Order: sequence, then C-alpha cells, then structure tokens
Amino acid sequence: MPENNFPFDKVHMLQGKKIVLGITGSIAVYKAAYLIRGLIKRGAEVQVVITPSGKEFITPITLSALTSKPVISDFFAQRDGTWNSHVALGLWADAMIIAPATASTIGKMANGIADNMLITTYLSMKAPVFIAPAMDLDMFAHLSTQRNLETLRSYGNYIIEPGEGELASHLVGKGRMEEPENIIKVLENHFSSNSELTKKKVMITAGPTYEKIDPVRFIGNYSSGKMGYALAEECASRGAEVILISGPVQLRTKHPGIQTIQVESAEEMYKAAIQNYPQTDAAILCAAVADFTPTHTAEQKIKREKKDLIIQLKPTQDIAASLGQIKKKGQVLVGFALETHNEQQNAQEKLRCKNFDFIVLNSLNDKGAGFQCDTNKITIIDKENQDIYPLKPKTEVAKDIINRLCIELNQQEDL
Repeated sequence: MPENNFPFDKVHMLQGKKIVLGITGSIAVYKAAYLIRGLIKRGAEVQVVITPSGKEFITPITLSALTSKPVISDFFAQRDGTWNSHVALGLWADAMIIAPATASTIGKMANGIADNMLITTYLSMKAPVFIAPAMDLDMFAHLSTQRNLETLRSYGNYIIEPGEGELASHLVGKGRMEEPENIIKVLENHFSSNSELTKKKVMITAGPTYEKIDPVRFIGNYSSGKMGYALAEECASRGAEVILISGPVQLRTKHPGIQTIQVESAEEMYKAAIQNYPQTDAAILCAAVADFTPTHTAEQKIKREKKDLIIQLKPTQDIAASLGQIKKKGQVLVGFALETHNEQQNAQEKLRCKNFDFIVLNSLNDKGAGFQCDTNKITIIDKENQDIYPLKPKTEVAKDIINRLCIELNQQEDL
C-alpha cells in the first residue's frame, strides 16, 4: 500500500492521541500493520492488544517494531506475575479500534464474554470504540452477526462498515475490512468534531421518575433512558462537560466527562435541574417526568383489604416551564415531546409555552420509536421550521440532535 495515501506533511487531528488497537484472528490482519503505520505517522501513540488467534496471523514482534511498545495479549506479561491492566488501558486511551474484528470477537463483545485480554479491555474502555468487521460474506450477512452489530451500535460503538470485493474464500461480496486510510479518516472526522462543545457545560435529564405509593409500589413509565444517555455520550465526545440527571435506569455512562446525578422522583429531578441549570450553557430535557404524584405516601405496604383503592394525585412541578422562566440570554433550552395524537400541534404548543429554543418530537404511532426501543424517529421543530429524520439507532439520533444544539449555541454567541 503506497504511503503517499496519507498526508503526513501537516499537523494532524491525531497528534498526541492515544489509540488502543485490538487485533483478532483474521487474514485481514495484514492491514493492521498499515493502519498502525498511518496512525503513528500522524502523531498517534498506539498500543496493540491482540487475541491468541490473532498471533497465528501476525507476530507480536512485527507489531512491537511498528508501535515501539510491547504487544499485550495475556493478562500476565511474565511468569513473575506482572499484570497487564485492562482497566488502566481503558482509562489511558482516547479511542479504541478493533481491526480486524472477527464474527467471534463481535459476538463476545456484544454479549460480554470476557475470556481474553481484548474483550476485558473493551469492557473497561472509557473512550469511543470503533469496530471494523472482517469476514466472509455469508458470515457477515448472517442474522446473528447483524444482530450482534446492531447490539454494539446500541451500546454507542461505531461500526466501520466493511467493503465489497474478492474475499479470502475467493467469493465476491461484502466482508472486506475497510482500508486503513478510510479507517483513519473516520478517526479524523471523530476528533475534528470532538472540540465543538469544548468549554461548554450541558445539562441533560434522562429516564423515568418513580412516584411512591407505598414502600414497595410506585407510579412510573416505560422510559429506558437510552435516548438521554446517548445524548450525554455524544455531548461529552464533542468536548462538553455534561451533567446527567438520571431517573432509575439500568444504564451506565462510559465517557469520563459525564457527571451523573441519580434521582428517583419528579421532585428530586426538579431540585437537581433548578440547582444546576443556571451554571450551564444548555439543557436538554429528555426525561419522561411524571406529571402527577400521590398526595400521600403510605408508610407501610398497602394490604389488599378492599375491592377499590382510590389514590389521589397532585401535579408535579413543571421542570421545563420553570427552566424556561429562568433561562438567561445565551442559554439554550431543548425539550422533548412524546405524543400519541395531534403530534405537531401539541409539540408546537409545548415549544411556545415552555420557552424552548427547539423541541424534539417523536410519536408512539411510529414503529420503532419511543420507550424501550434502540431506535427512534424524530422531528426537530423550532419557531420557524421543522426537520424530519428517518428511523435510526438512538446513538445516531443523538448526533442529529447535538448537531442542531451546536448550531443554536453558535447563534447565541453571534447575538
């Protein structure tokens, strides 16, 4: 591969970046050598983590010569008990690339099967992860592989789609690992957009709220928090300091730039939002906050002694309206509207009365959108226009929303 594919004569976005390169057992592993050389020529520091089967295709000596670092393959580097810390690697890296990524490794990553150093490093990784699949066309097209890739996307990983052409089997189709120069372009694009929100502070609310009826029961909703967490990761990846106010969800953040405040009730979320919003540049209100809460919470579990049980409810404090009232010049406030009918009309009314800069509308009438899904279909509405987006993974939807947020913040600076 000719080296003049890489413009090495200028300061590059990868200068000083720390990259963990995961290598697995594929014939495409020869491309990893060119990838390492391209990354290092552009100023990156590369640490290779290789699977045992990967060493059958390329020697650690070759990789170590290219990176000037010992190659990591096993949990223990020597018989004396020297330990290779996957946790330390997860904190050290600015990005992790798995190239080539075999069907086996993709399956293990998707299902958390931590039986080698590469997978444990992946599971400990705080930085963005890029995956470049390489396999025969039928293996790539298999439903299990596609399901695993979709699962990895839903976790927030970036999939670098393989190319089409002649494969090792001499069949022709999709499955060729993407060329090293194109993988580097993906990293370039990632890090070039990584500074858009530098020095910005963004508050995001996510997940449901639980309104207690008694010590064991509550009123809640089906929100999984996936959309709000995807927004938090996207903001942090672009350089923002993120305050994530999260209701009860089964999720955790990956980026170290995210501070998570755990809450349970609408009242707790209201207090956290009111306290933090004045110090931020923007807020995205993605949480599904309860509109009503019981007027009285029983101290003991309510027994089934009567046929009918009446629970009196009172309105919760309106977080969006309260923030809209205290919004200062230069701050951006973004809302969400999940509707079941009169979607456009309801969203536009909410935009106006809550003092949002724009609102993200999604409808439960759209298949694949709404609670619990890994995908979403949105319309972004402001005071003058609306932009309709197709159904996408929530990680990709987050990019669309944050792209719009960046535009709003830039417009505020120009005022």
